[in-house]
Amino acid sequence: MNYILFDGLDRSKLFPITITRPVADIRTGIITIKEKWEHFLQTTISFKTEEYLSVKYPIVISDDNILIDGSVIPTSQLVNEIEALQPNQKLQKDDFTIAYRCNGNSVVIDNVTNYKVVESSSDFLRIENTWDIFKLNDNNIIADFDLLTKGRKSSIISETNHIIGNPDLIFFEYGAVAEFAYLNTTDGPIYIGKNAVLMEGSKIKGPFALCEGSTVKMGAKIYSGTTIGPHSKVGGEVSNSVILGYSNKGHEGFIGNTVIGEWCNIGADSNTSNLKNTYDFVKLWSYHKNTFINTGLQFCGLIMGDHSKCGINTMFNTGTVVGVSSNIYGAGYQRNFIPSFMWGGVAGLKPYNYNKSVEVAKAVFKRRNKTFDNVDQDIFKHLYGIAHSK
Repeated sequence: MNYILFDGLDRSKLFPITITRPVADIRTGIITIKEKWEHFLQTTISFKTEEYLSVKYPIVISDDNILIDGSVIPTSQLVNEIEALQPNQKLQKDDFTIAYRCNGNSVVIDNVTNYKVVESSSDFLRIENTWDIFKLNDNNIIADFDLLTKGRKSSIISETNHIIGNPDLIFFEYGAVAEFAYLNTTDGPIYIGKNAVLMEGSKIKGPFALCEGSTVKMGAKIYSGTTIGPHSKVGGEVSNSVILGYSNKGHEGFIGNTVIGEWCNIGADSNTSNLKNTYDFVKLWSYHKNTFINTGLQFCGLIMGDHSKCGINTMFNTGTVVGVSSNIYGAGYQRNFIPSFMWGGVAGLKPYNYNKSVEVAKAVFKRRNKTFDNVDQDIFKHLYGIAHSK
């Protein structure tokens, strides 16, 4: 059986995070949604996504395919229901199409009305809006911890660390290092990825995930529900936030109830507000609705797309959205929505020079021994054209 994860018709609810990736490439918990499905199904899975992303994320089609909505978090029961689908059947719950089975000539997502409906009895989580990435992150860390560590033994944890709670809820992958850190599993597990480092004096409260090659700096305070994706550096104070990977928040400052994309940098002493002084529900810019919408959350900080950066002492209002590859700086509270490829801040914004944005991206990739290649540049060019088409 060939499995494909498709972007739903309302993928723009997850902008700016999905401007540069398929929905199932979002990291929530320890691993991405795609990686979760690959663990459950024990096979490699491809994406069906937007045309401008399809070269970087190619689809693989066979004579017999099962397509699964990329926003859905897998469970054992759900996998069983999907594997039981027959040709021209779709798995559905409350009018939401979870998956469908089709031949190679029918790999579409907007014409499944004629498929025979199979009602799902499974309960599952779904990343439908940007804030779900952090809102559901504690549950997803716990589930991923069980998935990744079952039947395995942790690497040795140094006795210099101070453990509060159940030590069996701490798992170090090969090469992970921690000395003189505080590890609290009272509320959930702590996962430290391959070659990741917890520096001296760091304080960690689970559920928490530090992914491969990442570093928590000295004296950092990390609260429950936080994931630091691969090859990132984090210091200061972080609460219930997800850093997708290859990004740095290396200094003092607070982020809470926040999602930071890949290849981002948060300047020293920058802070996000995640609670309004009035304690009202937070409104957040919606690309899907083209207006601010009520999240129904009291706590919501910053949503930042890939490649964006901010200077030192930047202050983000409660519920701020920053698009892709914007450079933000200046004193005072920033506006609540900053589109993609912009340069400036409180004093005013202007279009970010395209050639400069590519030059910076190349330099940042080079620091991680990666190449910002022609495929990446084509995506940038496409997105820049959309951002500044008016």
